[in-house]
Amino acid sequence: MGGRLAGIARHGEPKGSMEQLRHVGVTIDEGVHGDFRGGLASTKRRRTRQVSLIERESWDTAAAAAQCPYEWWNSRRNLLVEGVRLPRQGGAKVQVGATLVIESTEECAPCARMEALHAGLLAELTPGWRGGFAVRVITDGEIAVGD
Repeated sequence: MGGRLAGIARHGEPKGSMEQLRHVGVTIDEGVHGDFRGGLASTKRRRTRQVSLIERESWDTAAAAAQCPYEWWNSRRNLLVEGVRLPRQGGAKVQVGATLVIESTEECAPCARMEALHAGLLAELTPGWRGGFAVRVITDGEIAVGD
């Protein structure tokens, strides 16, 4: 699969603001380094959502349809990929950078926070996995925008 990593974001506490990054370590033990949700997921037996990912094309389509002026990181996803369409099922493995391997586990369904952000956004993110993918880390790695 082609494609590139177009963005990285994290939040250090529940409902905290999103911080954009240029590069970061991603591990089995903590997901995206410094991200609240990744660290929490890593303590659970089933690590189904250590990292979240959204496709630029899905975000752009939903945001345009809802006339939402906000950038992708408002989706509260960790990784933004572009130029690739992932399978709409769990089990797809993706390599990012030299060593990071992640595996999709399930759809990362959008929540009511998207409707609070902008009216109509929740409905536009709902079909076809537009809201993104929950993934688990298979192999640790350092990643950077552009990988």
